[in-house]
Amino acid sequence: MLTYTSPVTFPGYFYVYTPNLGAMVRNESVSRRTALKIAGAAASTALVAGCTGNGDDDDGNGDDDDGPVEIDPGEMVFEGRTAGWELVEPVAADESNPTIVLQEGETYTFTWTNEDGGRHNIELWDDNDEVVEDYQTEVIDEQGAEQSLEFEAVSEITQYVCEPHTGTMIGEVVVE
Repeated sequence: MLTYTSPVTFPGYFYVYTPNLGAMVRNESVSRRTALKIAGAAASTALVAGCTGNGDDDDGNGDDDDGPVEIDPGEMVFEGRTAGWELVEPVAADESNPTIVLQEGETYTFTWTNEDGGRHNIELWDDNDEVVEDYQTEVIDEQGAEQSLEFEAVSEITQYVCEPHTGTMIGEVVVE
């Protein structure tokens, strides 16, 4: 024979007594699962509404969408830090690892300064992540040291990379 007793409540808890199971207690606070569902729904709503930032896509991952920087033949100057390449000349870019646009067949010099004393170099890669025409420098680790790499822009070049930091110091090259 099953009998049911009406629920008895105390602040924050819900008690039910059944003869076969004894007292069952359920905490009325929000469960972890419910909290995660609410947080997920709020985050999804914010994302769809565009409320997650100021629109400049400056998330630090090196793939900002501020647009490519066209570089005239000659010298371009970067600062090298483990967090990414910073273009300072001929124009300063508003992002790390900016996409640079070069003119095919023209000569350029990629000059850079080691700003943080980390182990860095510069390499120009193709789509297969291989160095194009031996366009690379030796790895250096002296803060303030400078290196230059002179090269001819060829269509095979698609990236400029610091080999020890391929996850953070990598930028796209477009050769037109």
